[in-house]
Amino acid sequence: MEYLERRRGLVDDRMEAVLDGVEPERLAEEVRHTALSGGKRVRPTITVLVCEAVGGEPEDAVDFGVGIELVHNASLVIDDIIDRSSMRRGVGSAWATFGYGPAIIDSDAQLGEAFALFSADPRAMQAVTEAMIELGEGEATELVDRPSTEAEYMELARRKTGALFRAAAELGAIAADTDGVVVEDVGEYAERVGVAFQIRDDVLDATADSKELGKPTGQDDEMDRPSLLQVTDLTPEEANQRAREESDAALDALSRIQGDDVQAYDYLRDLAEFVVIRER
Repeated sequence: MEYLERRRGLVDDRMEAVLDGVEPERLAEEVRHTALSGGKRVRPTITVLVCEAVGGEPEDAVDFGVGIELVHNASLVIDDIIDRSSMRRGVGSAWATFGYGPAIIDSDAQLGEAFALFSADPRAMQAVTEAMIELGEGEATELVDRPSTEAEYMELARRKTGALFRAAAELGAIAADTDGVVVEDVGEYAERVGVAFQIRDDVLDATADSKELGKPTGQDDEMDRPSLLQVTDLTPEEANQRAREESDAALDALSRIQGDDVQAYDYLRDLAEFVVIRER
């Protein structure tokens, strides 16, 4: 765990430094509330580990890791407004704590800081821009063109969650200055991990305790929001099996990469296996 904690520490330290530059102070307070309230930091961890696995140093990927986490946080602020969710990561959500207007500005500020971190590298900008287009299309699909089949749901999960996971991995490979084939392979790995992560989220929303999860449960049914369990007649156990299938496909994609750092590579394998059994 010390290995992962050091890399998460690099991301957290850099994020705090970035947020220290946000002005005015009231906005900085709101952004810090959202960005520093915890979270699993899965996406920036993928960015750093992929960079190391393909020959880079962890420090090479920290700015991109912070950037993708800020993009993710910005999207969560909007998700909570849409869902009227009053909790996030065990604390009040941005809109519930500060109001709707400040929450939207909080989201915008995080996106601005993120793109400042990506702006020096055209490949990074392209990867994140493509992911945000997919994310926006996924959010729109969820609201106005709801999936009604398992295949449609899987496409929604790919856009809504998998796209940012893909970008996180691609950014790690870009930070290590690898070729396009490697970027594509790690992207497929992470996208599959992201879809597995989303399916497991659906199961936890239906089965977990809200206090243990750190956010309200039962939201999918309450908000009539499409989840794999809602769209299909799958049981939670069968949905977990779908997540495992995505995890296995992620591992297949990862196996095509010649890892330079065995420890980082092994942690990426562990992550693909962990997302389908996590309890938070």
